[in-house]
Amino acid sequence: MARILIVGGGFAGVVAAESLAKQISKEHRVTLVSRNREFVFYPDLVRVAFGKCEPADISFDLRQTMLDHRVQFVQGEVARINPQDKQITIAHGEFAGKIGYDYLLLAPGRRLATERVKGFFEHANHLLDVEGALKLGERIDRFKGGVAVIGQCAGARLPVPVYETAFALSRLIQQRGLKEESRITIVSPDSPRLQFGDLAIAVTLRNALEEHAINYLPDFQIEQVTETSVVSSSGDWLDYNLLMLIPPFCGPSAVQQLGITDAEGYINVDTSMRVRGLEQVYAAGDCVNFCGPKLGHMAVHQAEIAANNLALEINGKEPDAVYDHEMMMVIDEGAGDTIYLHKGLWRDERAGVRQGRFWSWAKRIHEHYWLALHS
Repeated sequence: MARILIVGGGFAGVVAAESLAKQISKEHRVTLVSRNREFVFYPDLVRVAFGKCEPADISFDLRQTMLDHRVQFVQGEVARINPQDKQITIAHGEFAGKIGYDYLLLAPGRRLATERVKGFFEHANHLLDVEGALKLGERIDRFKGGVAVIGQCAGARLPVPVYETAFALSRLIQQRGLKEESRITIVSPDSPRLQFGDLAIAVTLRNALEEHAINYLPDFQIEQVTETSVVSSSGDWLDYNLLMLIPPFCGPSAVQQLGITDAEGYINVDTSMRVRGLEQVYAAGDCVNFCGPKLGHMAVHQAEIAANNLALEINGKEPDAVYDHEMMMVIDEGAGDTIYLHKGLWRDERAGVRQGRFWSWAKRIHEHYWLALHS
């Protein structure tokens, strides 16, 4: 019997656990460890903030879902990983102690590095959890015009909620008749071309922003947030009446002392999703060191590759599934209008860019299907 331990209850961890349970015999034991018992479909937090859906609509109970797939669930915080003894140490949960494993799949996501931006925790609204989305929603409800600053800090690598928040706020301002006395500015450490690595994507987004009268301010490295302003590393500042920022991120704390990470703390893996330097250990999701944005569909694809190869290894075969790093995203402009972006990040090719109502419909159908499948 093999003991397979999966760390992390996000997209990568859930998909890996379910996929692996289908591919290996019942004699093996799969355990998922997550700090939270509730799974939240994070791409929908923008809709929660704008009152388009409720938190209960975008979440489900992980324990029951895992049990339905023959996966043991343990709620707890992973404090330490010991690859030599093949053990992890869990603290701050329903179970405190050590759990042994034969195979390990790391999917703990990223760590918020809010300490890099002075005042972020005290003053910035964000879309990183349900509580944050609800608090932002309260600020949006009270917004009666003025300056709205929406953006991401250096190292965030999460552009979709920035654009979707700006577009949704633009439509709300128009509905409230506040267009003349309001201004929306997106701040970013990079230009859209650098964010997505493609000129066609940058042009499409620039045109969409102009249609919504949204300003875009690149090369704005946020260093400090005060109660009324965001301040850049060069000393420039923007005053605001409404603020939403995506903070810096870095790799997860539990892996930092293992010698398997890059300079930002993300885990080094090969294209089979095996962790470089460790045997029988895989990783998937936001914790890995691949270039470009970090998106849900990437985490799902990586988890599928990792689970396939792990199942082959457990069954005494050579892993042969190969991950292809590509970016696919749908940015919702509201009122049915959407932008679809697709680009292979390891291939020298132009991005595919599409616009139209179909992609909004497809995005909603995909979200409903994913939640229904797992809840």
